[in-house]
Amino acid sequence: MGYPEDVLAPEEQLILHRHPHWKMLFWPIVTLIVATALAGFAGGIASRKAEGTARTTLLIAVLVIWLVIIVWRCVVPVLSWKTTHFIITERRVLVRQGVLTHTGIDIPMSRISSVQFRHGLFDRMLGTGTLIIESSSSEPLEFDDIPAVQKVHALLYHQVFDVEQSDNGRGARWDERGDYR
Repeated sequence: MGYPEDVLAPEEQLILHRHPHWKMLFWPIVTLIVATALAGFAGGIASRKAEGTARTTLLIAVLVIWLVIIVWRCVVPVLSWKTTHFIITERRVLVRQGVLTHTGIDIPMSRISSVQFRHGLFDRMLGTGTLIIESSSSEPLEFDDIPAVQKVHALLYHQVFDVEQSDNGRGARWDERGDYR
């Protein structure tokens, strides 16, 4: 059993599992391309202008600087993206994130009092946005860069409604794609 199934309670069903939108990876990709081009250019100049030990030292310095930039501005954001999970089950909403320090939040469906979303023009073009969940006891929680935020909003809203209806003896159903019917 893989993640996120191993964090679910017995007989808890996974409805949705998402990572943040790929737009989080835009600047790391740009950084990778630009840093690699600049490192290649600097390495070429070092190879032409210096000789012997100076050339080796300059090439090693260019490589070290390139590696530091790539790890700091590319690898860390990609790992952060990969280890951030937004999960909806029929019982709760879970958010897990972190590489070295793992953090998480669980919001029971019965505690959710309001579900909202927000996305500007650029987010709408990319199909992403911010999901805002208000629980009955705390400040609203905002989750940025949720892919297909309108569908997630509708799914979560209907899931909360379904929990309320199932308490009354009526329930709704979800199809295999996670659409409410």
